[in-house]
Amino acid sequence: MMTMWFASCPKGLEALLASELAELGAVKTRETVAGVYAEGDMAFAYRACLWSRLANRILMPLDKTPVDSADDLYRGVAAIPWEEHLTPNEAIAVDFIGTNDAIRHTKFGAQQVKDAIVDRLQSHYSARPNVDLKHPDLRINVRLAKDQANISLDFSGDSLHKRGYRVAMVPAPLKENLAAALLLRAGWPEIAASGGALLDPLCGSGTLLIEGAMMVADIAPGLNREQFGFHGWKQYEPDLWQELRQEALARCEQGLAKELPEIRGYDKDTRAVSAAQENIACAGLEKWVRVMAKPIQAFKKPTHREIDNGLIICNPPYGERWGDMEELRPLYQTLGEVAKRECPGWRLAVITGNADLAGELRLRAEKKYQFFNGTIPSQLLLFQLRSVTDEQPSQTSPYQKSLSDGAQMFANRLKKNARKLAPWLDKSGVSCYRLYDADMPEYAVAVDIYDEAIHVQEYAPPAKIDEEQANRHLSEVRQALLSLYPGSRGKLFFKERRRQKGDSQYQPVKSRQQRNQRDGSVFVVTEGSCRFEVNLSDYLDSGLFLDHRPVRRLLGEMAAGKRFLNLFCYTAAATVHAALGGAASSLSVDMSNSYLEWASRNFVLNKLDQERHQLMRADCLDWLAKGQGEFDLIFLDPPTFSNSKKMEGVLDIQQDHPRLIAQAMAILARGGTLVFSNNYRKFELSDSVTADYLVENITAQTFDPDFQRNQKIHNCWLIRHREGDG
Repeated sequence: MMTMWFASCPKGLEALLASELAELGAVKTRETVAGVYAEGDMAFAYRACLWSRLANRILMPLDKTPVDSADDLYRGVAAIPWEEHLTPNEAIAVDFIGTNDAIRHTKFGAQQVKDAIVDRLQSHYSARPNVDLKHPDLRINVRLAKDQANISLDFSGDSLHKRGYRVAMVPAPLKENLAAALLLRAGWPEIAASGGALLDPLCGSGTLLIEGAMMVADIAPGLNREQFGFHGWKQYEPDLWQELRQEALARCEQGLAKELPEIRGYDKDTRAVSAAQENIACAGLEKWVRVMAKPIQAFKKPTHREIDNGLIICNPPYGERWGDMEELRPLYQTLGEVAKRECPGWRLAVITGNADLAGELRLRAEKKYQFFNGTIPSQLLLFQLRSVTDEQPSQTSPYQKSLSDGAQMFANRLKKNARKLAPWLDKSGVSCYRLYDADMPEYAVAVDIYDEAIHVQEYAPPAKIDEEQANRHLSEVRQALLSLYPGSRGKLFFKERRRQKGDSQYQPVKSRQQRNQRDGSVFVVTEGSCRFEVNLSDYLDSGLFLDHRPVRRLLGEMAAGKRFLNLFCYTAAATVHAALGGAASSLSVDMSNSYLEWASRNFVLNKLDQERHQLMRADCLDWLAKGQGEFDLIFLDPPTFSNSKKMEGVLDIQQDHPRLIAQAMAILARGGTLVFSNNYRKFELSDSVTADYLVENITAQTFDPDFQRNQKIHNCWLIRHREGDG
C-alpha cells in the first residue's frame, strides 16, 4: 500500500534528497522547505531509514488538526486510533515543534499530545504506556505551523545523521548527513568512479573521509544502527526489514571486496587523528581509510601509487571570534598554495562560514553552494586547480583596500554614535557601553565596547535580507570595525545571539579545553566603584548586562543599611552594587553553578565579606515559593521563559509574574521595595499587581544614553506594600 511520507533534511539539501529518495523507490516526490514529501510503500520507508545519506528523519504522517486552543490540540490527537500503532507496553516520547497563540511553549504542546495519547490508550486497553524521553520504543512527531498541527510517527528514532560510528569527537564536527551532501555536491562519486582519490588535509574526526568511503563501498549509512523508530511500531514487519538489511549486508561485503580509491586524511592535532582513527575503526574501514598527523604545510599528494586526479575536501576552522581571524589567515593561504602545488588538475572543495577567510585561498571558485552548518550560514566553494604558473596574480589582502560602500556607511554610523555618546562618556566615566544596536536593519548586530575590547553580537537578519546579503553585511561590519579600531584587531569578539531554551544560556559556547586556553577574552572592568569579571568569548553573555547599568546604580543608592535579596542573580553584579552601597547583608540566588562561581569571583574582586553577603544555589521558583526570610530590598529579574531540567516547572514570565511578585512581596518587609524587571518586549503587567500593591513604572528612567535608541530591551517597576496591608 502506498503512503505519503515526509523526509526532513537540513535547509538547502531538498533537491539532493528528492533525487536520493527517488533512487530508493519513491513513486513521486515533492520538495518543501527543509524536507521532501515522498510517496512509497513500506519497503521504501524501511529502505529510506537504512540507506538515506541525507535525511534527518523519515516521518509517517497520521493526521493534521487545526489548533486554536489547547483543547483543540488534545481532541485532534485523541481522535487518532493510537491503539493501531502501539500498546501500553511501548514507551513513547513526543517531539513537539512550533508555537502559536494557543500553544506558546513546545513543552506544553508535548504535554497535551502525550496526555491525549495516554488517555486514548487507557480507554482502549485499561492501561497506560510509559514515557521515556531518552530511549522510547516509539517517537511521535508533532509540528505546529499556521495554527495547524501535523502529527506523525517517527520511523527514524534517533536522527538518521547518527550512523553509529562517531565514538570520538573534536570541536565543531560536521554532521554526517551534511558531510555526505557536501561530498555529493563536490562530485565525489563521479571522481571516485574515474579512479580519483579523496584527501582531507584538515580531517578532524574523519567524518568526510568515512562518508566518502561508505559511498564508494556501497555501505548503507544505517547499517550499524541497532534500533530505528519503526521497531517499536505495532505494525512493524520484521521479515521485510530483515530482507532489506540482509541485502544491505551483502552489498557492503561486495563493496569492500573491490579495490577502493585512495582515501587519506591529515591533521596537525594528534588528538584529532586519534579520534578519527577510533571512528574509522568503528565504521569498519580501517583497512581502507588512513589518517596521520601532519600539518597543512607538509601536505603532499600520495606517491605510493599512481593517482592522476582526485578531490581535496576540507572544513577549515572559521574563527569563533573575529580576533581569531588574523591567526587563521595563514592557514587558508597555505591551503590554497599547497593544493595548487601538489595537486594540479584536481578539484578542491572548501567548506567555510567565513567569506573573508575564503578570500585568502587566492583562488577563483567555479561553483558556490549555500547551506547552514547548524545555525552558521556557510558555503561550499569548488575550485578546479591549475598549476601555480597558470594562476592569476593573487589579490591583495582586503585590509589593503579601501572600505566598500556598505562598510563605509556602517563606519559612518559608528562614528556618529560615538560622537553623540562622547560627552556622556567623558562625564560619567563609563567604559563599557553599547555603541550600536541594529540601528540600520540590514546590519543586524549589537556592538558593545568593553574598555579596549569590542564585543559583537549578531541578530537574525530581517526576512527581506537574503543569506548572501547577510553574509556580505557581516563582512562589512568587520571591515568597518577593523578600520576604526585597528588597535583592537586581537580584541574583536563575535557571537551569534540565539533564542535560549531552558538552561542553555548557562552553557559555554567553547569546550572545557578551549576555555582553559585563555585568549584575552576574560578580564576585569570597572563600573563606578565596582569591579567585574567579563568574559567575551566563552559564553553567549558577557557576565554584565549593560542595559541594566542604571538599575544596578539605583539598587546601590537604595541599599544602605538594607537586607538585600537578588533572585536569578546571574553573576551578582547587582549585589556588588548593593553591597558597596552599604547593604547590611545580602543573599543572591541562582541555579547555575557556573554563574555562582563567577559571582564569587566578583565578590573577591570587590573584597566583599562572603559571610555577610551570601550566595545560594537553588531553583528560584522553588525557593521563593517557600517564603523564607525577610528582606528590605529585593531585586527580581527573571528570564522570559525557562524549562530547565534543573527547575521543578516551567517559567513563563507573562503568565507567572503575578505569582512571583506575590511571593516576593510576602517576604518583603513593611516599608521595603521590590525592584521587578524583565526583558520580555511584549510584557504587560497584570492588573492584579497594580490592584494589590503600590506600583511605579520606572522603565523610562532606567536607560542611559547608550540604550536610548532601543527602550524595549527591558521593563522595570518599583513595587511596595500599601499602607495598612498585612
